[in-house]
Amino acid sequence: IGVPGRPPVPPANYLGDFGGGAMLLVVGLLAALHEARSSGRGQVVDAAMCDGAALLSAFMVGWKAQGLWSRPRGENMLDGGAHFYACYDCADGKPIAVGAIEPQFYAELRRRAGLDDPAFDAQLDAGRWPELKDKLAAIFRTRTRAEWCALLEGTDACFAPVLDWDEAPQHPHNAARGNWLEAGGVMQPAPAPRFSRTAARTPEPPTATTLAAALAAWPAR
Repeated sequence: IGVPGRPPVPPANYLGDFGGGAMLLVVGLLAALHEARSSGRGQVVDAAMCDGAALLSAFMVGWKAQGLWSRPRGENMLDGGAHFYACYDCADGKPIAVGAIEPQFYAELRRRAGLDDPAFDAQLDAGRWPELKDKLAAIFRTRTRAEWCALLEGTDACFAPVLDWDEAPQHPHNAARGNWLEAGGVMQPAPAPRFSRTAARTPEPPTATTLAAALAAWPAR
């Protein structure tokens, strides 16, 4: 993850602590509970973050085995190397993302963004990607993010604005889904996934008692 020729970019805590750690542990616990219903026996769930992070890379490893992921960091199809799967700055400096991989989506992106240059016909020619990224970057810099959203958002061009923490809760799609809520004066993600019969409760701020208990349980450092 990162720009070619530059140091790797820290992926926050998504790959290790959250995805490779907590989510893997949740899957393991649920699977063990399901198995215990039939066997009547318990077991230890060993869910290490390094195991989970490796598991999350299975898709890329598969592509590597097929020779589809062998270029340096930032030069492959899904890590920003391809012009049709990358982030760009607009005229106002605000970023957007495109991910038009499939031919029909790429064609829609070209039609709506006015990519008439025959050079864009070479969608999957990796040798042309740097040139095409430069061309597409120049085109996206001709309009503001709001203008591109009005033109491309909600279409099959596989486009989205890249939003910061304050913008994300206000986006119409997130607002319609109720993806964010305010609890205890803090804007935060709503509980997920959602269940049709047993809806999750709205989070509540911790009380002095629960906060003290949590701090007491925190390992000394």
